[in-house]
Amino acid sequence: MKILHIVPSYKPAYIYGGTIGSVSRLCEGLSNAGYEVTVFTTTANGDTELDVKPGIVHNVDGVDVIYFRRIFKDPFYISPDLSERLKQETGQYDVVHIHSWWNMLVMRAAAICKKQKINYILSPHGMMSDYILNNSKSILKKISFYGFGKSLLKSSVYHATSVAEAGECEKLIPGWKGFTIPNIVWLPAEHIEKKINDRFTIIFLSRIHPKKGIELLLEAISRLQVKPFLRIAGDGDDNYISELKSKTIFFGIENDVEWIGWQNREEKFHVLAQADLFALTSYNENFGNTVIESLYVGTPVLISDVTGLSDFVKENDLGWVCSTVVEDITLKIHEAMQDKMKRKTICKNAPAIVAEHFSEEKLIPEYIRHYRI
Repeated sequence: MKILHIVPSYKPAYIYGGTIGSVSRLCEGLSNAGYEVTVFTTTANGDTELDVKPGIVHNVDGVDVIYFRRIFKDPFYISPDLSERLKQETGQYDVVHIHSWWNMLVMRAAAICKKQKINYILSPHGMMSDYILNNSKSILKKISFYGFGKSLLKSSVYHATSVAEAGECEKLIPGWKGFTIPNIVWLPAEHIEKKINDRFTIIFLSRIHPKKGIELLLEAISRLQVKPFLRIAGDGDDNYISELKSKTIFFGIENDVEWIGWQNREEKFHVLAQADLFALTSYNENFGNTVIESLYVGTPVLISDVTGLSDFVKENDLGWVCSTVVEDITLKIHEAMQDKMKRKTICKNAPAIVAEHFSEEKLIPEYIRHYRI
């Protein structure tokens, strides 16, 4: 089986967060299983371009990747070279799997597949939600969605990473058919030693973005009588990070927060293991790779009920699930701080539960089964 993946950015452009890791891990897993995998992507790397030669095949961890020049930077990702190559070669593949939405590159790719009557799968990676449509500063998303995007999406088969995301897809586009399989997350083979802290420590590790609800977390911590220590790992818009730092001063917790910046793939597991609790109080989160990564090193989680993995966390009692209301977040942090026995049990049991549900060996055959339909 020949499989083509189309994605706006690919590793080593880790600046774009968890999607890069999930898509690359899927491609590598398919390749390791003996399937012929090709990736069409761009040289995008934030405000810069990846230092790769465009238009030729690069072997990236066993996957054939072709990087194409983009003529506009984020968030448009316009690449005439990629579109032209796709028009010429689409029919050579048994499966076309497109990732992301709300940029011209993937919309153009979907339009080409539809015109050539090629069946294609679309993984929105959290882009199909009321939050995305209603919290944008631009009306361009709504115009594109109702103007032509809805038709392109309905012509595809959606891939959702959680039941919650599948519900969002079907709510926005009634009758849209698809399937649900979790992300494949890279997990280290070696054991990561947990750290015992003198002071209760919370870790936030993700892209620093308004949808992540970091303001909620800061205010919740400020309301606690006994303040935990919060470490914030990740990068984002400099102006937004400055706003958040100002809020820590306003809430009087600037000395209770440490900003440690972006962590690479190896570093982040050690950072997660050094915490007593991982927190992700997002307004919208289709999956949450870092939730899995945190649990894998034995760190309990506090996540919002709009996070795709919230049902998994509740069903397996792997942490605390809160609403996006400050009072509830404050209460759940307090509960986590007090319940040392539950944290100890999660630390012991979570790694095996994660391995059972999210192993590559289990998930790759599921992807292949749906590719064959």
